[in-house]
Amino acid sequence: MEAERLVVIGGDAAGMSAASQARRLKGPDELEIVAFERSHFSSYSACGIPYWVGGDVPERDDLIARTPAEHRERVIDLRMRTEVTEIDTARGRVRSRDLESGDETWTGYDKLVIATGARPVRPPLPGMDAPGVHGVQTLDDGQALLDGLARTQGRRAVVVGAGYIGVEMAEAMLKRGYEVTVLNRGEQPMATLDPDMGRLVHEAMDGLGITTVTGAEVTKILTAEDGRVRAVATEDAEYPADVVVLGIGVEPETTLADAAGLPLGVYGGLLTDLAMRVRGHENIWAGGDCVEVLDLVSGRERHVPLGTHANKHGQVIGANVGGGYGTFPGVVGTAVSKVCELEIARTGLREKDAREVGLQYVTATIESTNSAGYYPGAALMTVKMLAERRTGRLLGVQIVGREGSAKRVDIAAVALTAGMTVEQMTALDLGYAPPFSPVWDPVLVAARRATRAVHG
Repeated sequence: MEAERLVVIGGDAAGMSAASQARRLKGPDELEIVAFERSHFSSYSACGIPYWVGGDVPERDDLIARTPAEHRERVIDLRMRTEVTEIDTARGRVRSRDLESGDETWTGYDKLVIATGARPVRPPLPGMDAPGVHGVQTLDDGQALLDGLARTQGRRAVVVGAGYIGVEMAEAMLKRGYEVTVLNRGEQPMATLDPDMGRLVHEAMDGLGITTVTGAEVTKILTAEDGRVRAVATEDAEYPADVVVLGIGVEPETTLADAAGLPLGVYGGLLTDLAMRVRGHENIWAGGDCVEVLDLVSGRERHVPLGTHANKHGQVIGANVGGGYGTFPGVVGTAVSKVCELEIARTGLREKDAREVGLQYVTATIESTNSAGYYPGAALMTVKMLAERRTGRLLGVQIVGREGSAKRVDIAAVALTAGMTVEQMTALDLGYAPPFSPVWDPVLVAARRATRAVHG
């Protein structure tokens, strides 16, 4: 019997996890695997790019989990620098273009995986495409930024946006010795947090010497006579810049899928079932940053572009394509980040999210320390907790603090997944020793206070 052909569009986390898992389950005589990747790199950690740019990760190749050659050793036909330009679902084929030669080829498929990832948000403003303006999403982007910095004479960096990418790139540029200004159109940095918690991030960034301007709507990028960026303009001011980094966020890269008539959600991401199969298409799967996923707390679809999810999606897809079985039930929206020594974490819903889905809630905010108060090096930590009014069901947690703060959010992520109430959380048997926490862990202190708010 002739082998089936699996075609994978996208050679990073979701795509190559799917290909690798399918190969473990089916050999080359049963399943031919062809994968297309338009960049120079496969299977790398995009999340590590800010730390490579900032110098914490010494070498670019340290971020690569598996090279194209290693994939090919596993009998996966990975075609690099090859961009898929069209999906023909009626005939079961994709059209690709070799970016070096320009040659175009049609490749048929029995099964298709779409893992096209996300693209940096780049508003259609004057000067956005000028030399010296960089989005940072792929290793190619990171290399282009570092190459650009090597040619840049001045030391002024403007970061547009103060989400995860924005604050991480602000830290990276600071470590590179740049004078850093962050322009953020929101009330506070980190819109994934409530404004009261974002204010703590703002204060910490100010303390590091990062100038953070809020309520700043960028209107255009100003260029010099040679065409390079020289400043970023807002409605109120101009900010001199020798380099501009876009940290506005990302959006699903679903141009191909949209053109092929595949179903997209409100955020522009592909819609799938629990098996990560594209809805209404028996032999097409999708995963990673190009899909929307179910939020287990709100019950709505969300776009949550994280490598952790992408790898899980790939494992599920590969299992199903390879004849096994797997599902991806959804997420609770857990994410962590840092800016220098400040750690930032969130899971579940913000106040804004709870209001949007019609949930009534109470909040509790506490200050504690990351270790016993008497232990050397104890540092402040702020925990905010949301619970549903009347039922006490945990809705969300946000944490801002020093070393040892961020990963505490995992306690809340498990509690959210289990549907626990804040009162149930107060009895959790967490580990304790003075170097690691006070007798009452800060998350449990917040749960106790939230319990009182629910009953009050």
